[in-house]
Amino acid sequence: TMNAKTSSEGEEKASGTRNETLGESGHLGEAERRQVIRVAYVIAALDLTFLFMQLGVMPYLAKSLGLDSVGFGYLQTIFGVLQLVGGYIFGRFADQFGARAALIFSCASESVFFLLMSLSTNIPLLFLSRLPAVFMHGVPGAQKVITDMTTPSQRADALGKLGLCFGVAIIAGSALGGVLSTKLGIYVPTYVGLVGSLINTLIAMVWIPSQSKPKSDHHVTEHSNLFSIREILRLMKFPGVMEVFIVKVFAGLPIGLFMIMFSIISMDFFGLEAVESGYLMSYFGVLQMVVQGLVVGKLTNHCAEMTLLRLSVFVFAGVGVGMALMRTVWHYCVIAVPLVFAFSMLATITDSILTKAVPSSDTGAMLGICASVQPLTRTVGPTIGGVLYKQFGVSSFGYLQLMVNLGLFVYLLKSKIPLEEMKSQ
Repeated sequence: TMNAKTSSEGEEKASGTRNETLGESGHLGEAERRQVIRVAYVIAALDLTFLFMQLGVMPYLAKSLGLDSVGFGYLQTIFGVLQLVGGYIFGRFADQFGARAALIFSCASESVFFLLMSLSTNIPLLFLSRLPAVFMHGVPGAQKVITDMTTPSQRADALGKLGLCFGVAIIAGSALGGVLSTKLGIYVPTYVGLVGSLINTLIAMVWIPSQSKPKSDHHVTEHSNLFSIREILRLMKFPGVMEVFIVKVFAGLPIGLFMIMFSIISMDFFGLEAVESGYLMSYFGVLQMVVQGLVVGKLTNHCAEMTLLRLSVFVFAGVGVGMALMRTVWHYCVIAVPLVFAFSMLATITDSILTKAVPSSDTGAMLGICASVQPLTRTVGPTIGGVLYKQFGVSSFGYLQLMVNLGLFVYLLKSKIPLEEMKSQ
């Protein structure tokens, strides 16, 4: 009888641990969780497609309204700053009100964004249309859903497949934006984006399961405000979080600066026309899909995450050598293969490690902080990238990439980063 009781208690404890590990999705079956994850992929793919549509149209819309290149730079900076500030706030919102509420809020904000863009018949309205960007975080919203629906061992693979959505969006969004604006008018992509984001909102409302607020604990009750520096510092104090986050920020910074300057580099250095630049973006999209779909997931299932983090940083250093030596667009097409691999692996692995290193009630905030890295690069990038390109040329991006990532690789080899998976809230 004692053995049976002990066995029963053990099963209950194991079941409880599994449910805690799966956050609020413990009541769902495996098939239902997989379906919810697939819906999250669809929402992310549509969200990114609409954003890439407007990215391609924005320069022409701004020009038609009489905005010069300096003014357009300010417009882009405002968008970057709003996304930077909003990333962490959005993550805290997701922790306090659930992933479903956060994803619906993001899709609804995108609808307002496109509505204001479609009404932008003058420059002040165009600047006003950027404001909803502070709450537009479809990918972190989808990541939060996936994080809630997966065990730690499944997480890296599931998060990695979001890169497929990114690849699809680059190809479909860029092509659709160009075709619709050329054939039907400059505002048509914004109308499509408005209708599409409203449909996305409905998908999130119908297909993402309703979740209760996270279980009450000391930090949620004490610091319920959505933006708190103290909360960010508290998350950074968990074992290994600060170290991995530093690697995430600095490993991708040099290539981020290069990509911000890419439209100028493609014209001046590679001598590409607008159509050829479009083909190059499509090539990147296909590479992204292949790497995320066939490579990243398989590696995460067979290798330790710290090993893959070191590998991505080492490959980044090699990419730096290639960038320093490249002279033609064909060289760049070859370098793009290891570049996309390192970029995809770094993003997937760091997101997976960081969400597992904090309590499940803080995964949204952690994803929000991670999502702020790219807007931060977009905000400071034009200034730093412009100086590097003007003063030292394209090769300077490669040398910076090599030095930064070699330093990080040595750091990762020598330091024993203490990583603990948080099993409970």
